[in-house]
Amino acid sequence: MAAYRARKAPLDVARLVWFVLRGNWRWLVKFWMWATYADLRADARRARLAGDAEARRAAQELIRSDATARWAKLGIVLRRMVITLRVAAPVAAVLWLVNSVMDRADMWPWLANVYTGVEAVWSALTLVVPLLLIVAPAVWAVASAFEGRDRTPGAGWLVRPDRDDADSWIDERMISKALAHLGISPLNRFFKDGGTLVYTVAARTDGDGTYAQVRLPLGVTADMVAAQRPKLAANLGRAALETWPTKGDEDGILDLWVADKGVLRGGAGEWPLVHEGQVDLFEGVPFGLSQRGLVINAPLIGVNWLIGGRPGQGKSAALRTLLLGAALDPTAELWVFVMGESSDFDPFTPRLSRYRMGMDDSVAEAATQALVDLLSEMERRGKALGEQPGRPPKVSRKLADKHGLGLHPLVCGIDECHELFQHPKFGKKAAELAVRLIKRGRKYGIVLLLATQSPTKDSIPREVTRNVSCGVAFSVADQVANDGLLGSGKYAAGIRATELRINTDRGTCVAVGITDETFELVRTFYVPFEDGADDVTPVIARAVALIEQMGWAVESSAQPEIEAAPVADHLADVDAAMDGERRVRTQAILTRLARHDPGEYERWTFRDLTAALAAYGIAPVKSDGNKVVRAEDVAAALADRDRDGREPDGDPAGSQGVLPTASLNQSPWADQGKHSEGTSGTHHPDNAGSDQKPGVAGDAPGSLPGSRRRPRGGD
Repeated sequence: MAAYRARKAPLDVARLVWFVLRGNWRWLVKFWMWATYADLRADARRARLAGDAEARRAAQELIRSDATARWAKLGIVLRRMVITLRVAAPVAAVLWLVNSVMDRADMWPWLANVYTGVEAVWSALTLVVPLLLIVAPAVWAVASAFEGRDRTPGAGWLVRPDRDDADSWIDERMISKALAHLGISPLNRFFKDGGTLVYTVAARTDGDGTYAQVRLPLGVTADMVAAQRPKLAANLGRAALETWPTKGDEDGILDLWVADKGVLRGGAGEWPLVHEGQVDLFEGVPFGLSQRGLVINAPLIGVNWLIGGRPGQGKSAALRTLLLGAALDPTAELWVFVMGESSDFDPFTPRLSRYRMGMDDSVAEAATQALVDLLSEMERRGKALGEQPGRPPKVSRKLADKHGLGLHPLVCGIDECHELFQHPKFGKKAAELAVRLIKRGRKYGIVLLLATQSPTKDSIPREVTRNVSCGVAFSVADQVANDGLLGSGKYAAGIRATELRINTDRGTCVAVGITDETFELVRTFYVPFEDGADDVTPVIARAVALIEQMGWAVESSAQPEIEAAPVADHLADVDAAMDGERRVRTQAILTRLARHDPGEYERWTFRDLTAALAAYGIAPVKSDGNKVVRAEDVAAALADRDRDGREPDGDPAGSQGVLPTASLNQSPWADQGKHSEGTSGTHHPDNAGSDQKPGVAGDAPGSLPGSRRRPRGGD
């Protein structure tokens, strides 16, 4: 070791000399900046370049006030020195004169002691001052070398706390260095001018990561930093998913949370209520772990949810977790509608008051009717609240527990809700009802949970996104889907589910509104329901047992076969729209069809008409420069269909699907007797579509002459 250091001595000496020189230069720069107000003048210059007159005036005023204060302090020091000199000089002169004319033995004893003390102080000064003159250069060299040293710490254990995750440590120096290399012009100029960032919250451990808050310099906003998120993550040695720069209380304040390396790759673990426990919906439902590693109790009462993401990333599982929590509140009533062929919620059957699943029109009609019933129930609950003492503004736990009021929590979940909102017949009405319910129903204990894998402006009404309280986004493809779930402007603010990787980050979502934080990166709890694993059914059995313990009998029954709602016979309607003419323009046919059945044909375009006719081998032809449909082609297609007894694409007329459901008889909600028929706790299968009969023939009021309707087969 000694030999090695001896070989390195010339290099060590050169480095020390360089440190001394650089340290003196840094002191000189600091003195110059202090003496010339360089930092404040740089602020004024940046404000002038940015066109911020107010900031420029503030910086200039600060320069003037600081200069005034500095000269005032110098004047005070000089004045005190003059006063001290005016007092000390006569005393020194008298002592010198007395010592010159009198012998020390002839003096009074106290005066002789004064001269002895003065001589002792003078002897000490004559001894110390030469030593200081010798030591001072050495001290100066050491101090300047320390000032000029490399800023990178050497022994990490000397400057960092003792942590097992040493490579995950983030401090202000690292953050400043990472920000300095983002390529943001105003930030580059700030650091080039010697600026130092102000940390309103110093870097500190926050859950499973590090949190800091930075006041950015003039001309830099938090959105500008958020736009450089991948580069910032790389500069900090992190993945983009582990780095979250967002806007703080002001546009110029950056909230930065950086996860410890690899901590987000682990799942949330087992759902806390999978084996035991009960839920009070007014307190929330365990939903997942935040980025800080804390369990999030997601609110249900007083809010509505919109959950979305790409297929297979955890959307339905998250909705299932929320509904499982709701099921464990024995006072809660649950309705579920699945707009597709999915068995994700089949185990809930014994606990549901209403349950419909499938792609048939009758399911969309039942879901729409449920929204109508919820609005009626909302009005009833509003009147019930108005009759209570003190006229409480919203449902509370105390009111929900009162039997006979009918103010218990009512949770309605709709999976694949985009299929409902885009339904050609019921979509527009369902969207309007959902928006009204979201805006007003939350005060009355009515909760709407929506889940979709298609969060676009066409599939989810904008008013739903604007008014929903809790938005949850699993991995999404683009900014449109991100803001469609989380709200407008969230992508620009750095709250981005686009950073979540397909499959790799399955079960991890970005959520807003579920806590007081601006956003949460949530690893959701997963309650398995798949081949070889079913933790859902035992939870539902426990939920049913909780209701039975309260004295309510729970019965489960399968819904009998439900007749599918009739759908339009496109070929017959086109034949009626011909109105006896030999050739009719396609635009005229579309107008007549829309007038005949707006729900079916109002959104039809030329492409839809062409596709419907092509199923029967008919193609519009050109006549006098216009596309027309010939009556002989339609008549021939009708004759062929009547002769063969078939439907287009081999879809047999009259095919119907059977949809499972469940009813909860003698439930606490049925006992209260306050619901209308459509909202009672007992499921009424006839509500779904009994007002329409399949296979209706003949002319209905307002229909085209000779139009016919046929029942739709399963989709």
